[in-house]
Formats: sequence, C-alpha cells, structure tokens
Amino acid sequence: MATAVTLPVPISQVAGRYFLYNADVVTFIRREHHITGVLIGNLPQAPQQNVFSGIPSELMPEEVRLLVEKKVAYVIEDAARHRNAFRNMSGSERMAVLAAFDKQGREAARKAQNKASKRQEEALKRKGMTAAPKVRNDSRASASSEAGVDEDEILFASPANSFPTPTLASTASQASVSVNESKPFGITPAMSYPALSPPTPPSESWPTSIPEAPPSYPLFKYLHDKGYFLSPGLRFGAQYMAYPGDPLRFHSHFLAVGKEWEEEWELGELVGGGRLGTGVKKGFLVGGTATDSVSKDSNTHEGLGDQGVRAFCVEWSGM
Repeated sequence: MATAVTLPVPISQVAGRYFLYNADVVTFIRREHHITGVLIGNLPQAPQQNVFSGIPSELMPEEVRLLVEKKVAYVIEDAARHRNAFRNMSGSERMAVLAAFDKQGREAARKAQNKASKRQEEALKRKGMTAAPKVRNDSRASASSEAGVDEDEILFASPANSFPTPTLASTASQASVSVNESKPFGITPAMSYPALSPPTPPSESWPTSIPEAPPSYPLFKYLHDKGYFLSPGLRFGAQYMAYPGDPLRFHSHFLAVGKEWEEEWELGELVGGGRLGTGVKKGFLVGGTATDSVSKDSNTHEGLGDQGVRAFCVEWSGM
C-alpha cells in the first residue's frame, strides 16, 4: 500500500535540472496529475544499462511549472540547502545520523547472511536426498570440517573428490558465526531524510517562484488539460509525445511541436514531420498561442483552448 503524500511536494533543483527522489511522490503525480517524468537512476554494478531505470525521476521544466501552478509542488535549491544544513549540524546530530546508517547497514548485512545460509542449507539438503554423504571418521575428515570447506566445493564437488563433505550442523554453526561477525553494509540513502529535516513548504503567499519554461509550454498545458500524458519526443524528432492514457498501457497518438503564432519555419520541416508521423502511425501536431486578432475572429474562436491555444494535426496522405 502506497504511503500518503503530503502536499505540496518538494522538487529538487540540481544544476538547472529537476528531480524527484521519493517513489511515493513519483507514483502520486503520475496517477493523479498525469506527470510521468523520466526515470534515470541506474545501479552502480550496471551503469551502462538504460532499460530498467529507477529513481530519481527527472522532470521537464514544463512539468515542474504545471505542478507549481497547480500548487501541488514547489522547487527547492538542493545544493544550497544541503550545504547550509550540514554546515549548521551539531556534533551530536552528526553522530546520531551515523549511528542510524550503521544500524541500517548491520540489519541489511544480517538479512543477507541469513538468506545466504538458508540457500546453503537447502543445497545441502538436496544433495543429501540424492546421494547420502559418506561418514568419514579419520583425522583428515575432522580437520577439514573444523577448517571449513568452500561453498563451491560443497555444491559442485565430484564423488571422487578427496575433500570430505561437511555436515549440516557444522555448516549451520559456521553460518551463525559469520552472521554475528559480519561487517555492516554501506548505506547510500535515496533521500536526505532523516539526516536532514524535511524541507519547509512555502508560505501562504503562493507561489514563491514560477520556474521558467520553453515557449512551447502553452501547447503542453493545452494538451495536458485535454487529459493527455506527455513525455519527451526526442526519439521521433518532436518536442512531446502525447498519449491518451498512461504510457505503460497506451501508444502515443501525436508527435507535438509548439510554435509561436507568427514564427516562420521551413516547409520541409512541416512535410518531414507529417511523413514521419504517418510512418510511425501517429499524427504530427503543431500548436501555439493565437494572437489577439485571431482570438477575436469569430470563425476561429471555436477551435481555441482556454489559454488561446490552437492546434493543427498534419497527416501525409501519400503514404
């Protein structure tokens, strides 16, 4: 069951980019506000893989501005906040944080050791069921059992192996000793809490600051208000990809590009976008904020959105 999210939620700004580090917040804004973001977190053991990424989730400036305008989130300068908070932290608070990390590391090490010992016991039981181990009473057997045998030798030793098979009791006792003497794991928390106190939400004078967004933001907000999920469209040469529902369940319907109403652009870009959209079974959508003269025109006012945005869909009928 997901943890309840307290609004407004903090969005961390690092080097001009926006991140969410809380999985519950990422799930909440995706479910309630149709903001998907892009998961960019990777494991240290597999830094090159880009298929199964995790937190943090990076947000587009358009997504951040939309959440701030809706009073769902606020932006914090993460680097400055961390620098000031750790600089003003007392010695006792530092020791408490280190003790908490050490406790988490020991707990993680204990669980890992218990899991490993259970796997080893199950492997020994399976081997005992298939072939009963031979009992060795000579001095070599007792010396080998006291010294311990490597796990690979236990699981994959051949019948002709001169090493004796350790008993289940001796293996369990060795595992219990290793659990007690295991070193704590290093803990790298995904969030700064509880090391730092949670950020303080802004006062009632909302909002404190509106993040800057590109000129295509009116089209982004227009499509979002229509119920579309939007994600970066770089893979298809567009600014956004518009989905009728969650991208995990639906294919995108439009490749969206935002333009200024009086902006001039080459005909080849329009033709190329239309052909590309038709080739991948999507519509090439172009939109922008209409000028005052267009907004007052009775013939075009019907197609305008609440923000004065008008969109056109281009299809290449020759393909």
